[in-house]
Amino acid sequence: MKRDDTSMLARPQSVFGGLAATGLAPLRHMQLGDGMALTLWERDTEGLEIAYSQPGHHTLAYYLKSGRGTRRLDGASALQDEEICSLPYDHASRWLVRGRLRFLHLYFKPELLERRATLELDRDARLVRLDDRSHAPGGELQRLCGRLAVLPWQGADAPMQANELAHETLSCLLRAQGEAADVRLRGGLQPAVRRRVRDYIEAHLHGALTLGMLADVACMSEYHFLRMFRASFGLPPHAWIAARRIDRARQLLRSTDLPLQRIADDCGYATLSHFSHSFRSALGCAPSRFRAQLP
Repeated sequence: MKRDDTSMLARPQSVFGGLAATGLAPLRHMQLGDGMALTLWERDTEGLEIAYSQPGHHTLAYYLKSGRGTRRLDGASALQDEEICSLPYDHASRWLVRGRLRFLHLYFKPELLERRATLELDRDARLVRLDDRSHAPGGELQRLCGRLAVLPWQGADAPMQANELAHETLSCLLRAQGEAADVRLRGGLQPAVRRRVRDYIEAHLHGALTLGMLADVACMSEYHFLRMFRASFGLPPHAWIAARRIDRARQLLRSTDLPLQRIADDCGYATLSHFSHSFRSALGCAPSRFRAQLP
């Protein structure tokens, strides 16, 4: 899997690091690629305090068993079985844990939610936030978390299955978030320009895209466009384009029988070797393996 998935959790202030610092070892852990990781935890204790402070990544927590009176020490009510909590990358919280807990954590980078918002909601990345909140049991989000909890953890196919389901879960979570109405946007691309640039990239993924081309579409200098693109999309142009090429390749692998060379060409990769290397770096498996594992 991508090395940055591991480094995301290696920081001492990460949620994973905060739990590990208490002596807790995960029952299961899986790197999913695309800046995501999945961990199943279990603990039985008479009383333990756990603190998180600006972990640097988002966390979606699904409590299969919530213990006895487990709660946040900020006045919140006790957790319920099958409750879901979303914890943003910059949040701080202290928890009192009692009884037997069994919970699933999906860790993911903030830019994943920002990129989805730009593509799925046509929203400036800066207007997207992950709410620090609890989600009551019931509904589509719980159904998806429940499916994540029972996925197989072993076998060559497991990471890909979990990756696909995790992406679906993040789309559902995104739709449950509010817009960050208190954010005053300074700089960045105007909505019409943002859409024009986004659509141009989508229509030309098969070709060689340059900063100059995109700046021309936006009618800006390369210098100003680079800063404004990063502000509105949450990523620099080269990283956005690389991610969209991987997304396009996955779509074609799922929905067509096109040869790998044709997919590489349609997604803008100079060679089949470059395509295979980029795909493996993003998802942890070769394109041929990805296609073979599809149901």
